[in-house]
Amino acid sequence: MKKIGIIAKKGEHGAVKAIKELIRLLKGKECKFFVENNTASILKISGYPLNNIPLVSDVIIVFGGDGTLLSVARLVGDSGVPILGVNLGGLGFITELGRDEVRNNIEMIFSEECCFEERIMLLADVYRGRKRIIRHNAFNDVVLNKSALSRMIELDIRINNQYVTAFRVDGLIVSSPTGSTGHSLSAGGPILYPTLESFLMTPICPHALTSRPIVLPDTFTLEAAIKSGDNVYLTLDGQVGFPLKAKDKIKIRKADYKTKFLVLHNRDYFRVLRTKLKWGE
Repeated sequence: MKKIGIIAKKGEHGAVKAIKELIRLLKGKECKFFVENNTASILKISGYPLNNIPLVSDVIIVFGGDGTLLSVARLVGDSGVPILGVNLGGLGFITELGRDEVRNNIEMIFSEECCFEERIMLLADVYRGRKRIIRHNAFNDVVLNKSALSRMIELDIRINNQYVTAFRVDGLIVSSPTGSTGHSLSAGGPILYPTLESFLMTPICPHALTSRPIVLPDTFTLEAAIKSGDNVYLTLDGQVGFPLKAKDKIKIRKADYKTKFLVLHNRDYFRVLRTKLKWGE
């Protein structure tokens, strides 16, 4: 028996319609489904608190865009529950299926033919003095950036406790391979194949033109110490943010767990790049 969690982008009318269709397809199968509360109330069925969905599910189906999938990846965390993304948004770099593909692929969830793809997550710790004040995970990236009217940020960078350099920048992106096609790409970073065991450091608008992105093994720990800069923020996947102060230290490393995605067919990553980035047009 499969226990299927269902999470949708909040306020997305198309998601509610797609979930109605999914529930209809699941009728008569040996499975239970758990719909998060907001969507369940619209459907007028019993729902479950969002935070409890990973605890009761064998697999979680997510209806939305990449942003919704990022939030669910952080929510799932170290529980190891595989995720299947159904794209209702624009880009859809991470989602496995389009809305119109659900009907023809739903049987794969119950078969032994489907497989899983694991991708690393990042873990960020913020220290103020000797005290750790924040710990949070991220699937795409951890970003240090400034508000619109702030001056440049000065950062000291250490990797595995070895001094690397001092940056004067508008910000710094530390990205997983999955997140390399996001904020980091727009800042001039390279694309990493999503299952690589590595992560990427990309400066945003560095004062020195020789400050370039660098790819690091995921066994390394990166530390960024804020030497100066007002109104500096730590953001995680572009969705969760915390204000920082001068002398704060941010330590970023690979999490001890990975995000697991359900793969229903042979997904051609290079076709995704051609389609989403419009290569060759």
